[in-house]
Amino acid sequence: MRFEKKDILDIESLEPWEISMILDTAQGMKEISERPVKKVPTLRGKTIVLFFQEPSTRTKLSFDAAAKRLSADTHSISAGTSSIVKGETLIDTAKNLEAMKPDVIVLRHPSSGAPHLIAKRVKASVINAGDGIHAHPSQALLDMMSVREKKGKIAGLKISIIGDISHSRVARSDITGFSKMGATVSICAPGTMIPKGIEKLGCTVSPNMEACIEGSDVVMMLRIQKERQGSILFPTEREYSTLFGLNRDRLKLAQKDVLVMHPGPMNRGVEISSDVADSDCSIILEQVTNGVALRMALFYLVAGGSRHVDSH
Repeated sequence: MRFEKKDILDIESLEPWEISMILDTAQGMKEISERPVKKVPTLRGKTIVLFFQEPSTRTKLSFDAAAKRLSADTHSISAGTSSIVKGETLIDTAKNLEAMKPDVIVLRHPSSGAPHLIAKRVKASVINAGDGIHAHPSQALLDMMSVREKKGKIAGLKISIIGDISHSRVARSDITGFSKMGATVSICAPGTMIPKGIEKLGCTVSPNMEACIEGSDVVMMLRIQKERQGSILFPTEREYSTLFGLNRDRLKLAQKDVLVMHPGPMNRGVEISSDVADSDCSIILEQVTNGVALRMALFYLVAGGSRHVDSH
């Protein structure tokens, strides 16, 4: 089957077979990053614009590295350097970018739905690199890639996601993605950080952290997103860590071969202890490695399609 999607905007719009195709393609791309010369000519002549209206380290750099390893030309725009600071609307900025004939626009924006709005108005492919608290599809896909790579499957696994669920676009995309691929997803957070109706995405809400972790194959921790919180949702970081921090004692409740994950950035000593973050069961840095391969796959599928990846 051929991948026909013009845009990658969320996980909801992807069928399970499309997710599998993305993950398979990413697995093939991963070998390129292991070569002495980390570059293939697959997207030579293509232009990719990285339009980031929020701070980013891992996501922006991995999209940039992914494009360059496929030999695409990249151009980067940040919130402080775009004409939006002069009063230009997002749509007008997008139309001006479109006039320069890019092939792909990667957009991160603080407003939920911004990538969807732009995708309807430009011919270029749009990849959502995170919009508000709505979605972060490439992160969810690299998370699924990392789990499948280690476990050999996703279906039948128990995935636990713990932390600031309310403000996490990663949590929403991961819940949807892992559920679509046959996993059981359980979440846990302070009551003030669990959005109403989150179960409709395909998860169950655990009453406490111990119940959430028990028997888990994967435990994913999320940071407290203070920048998105309008008010204080818990008394102190110490109390939060006591009730919702992942440490070795709690991790013993999970399966012996449990995987520990975190989309980053981590707040060590708050949602996760350093000895767990740096342990053998942690695949946090492998998530970062897989992020480059996964984003290479997205570029290839929306901009390269039928092109053959040079294997020499």
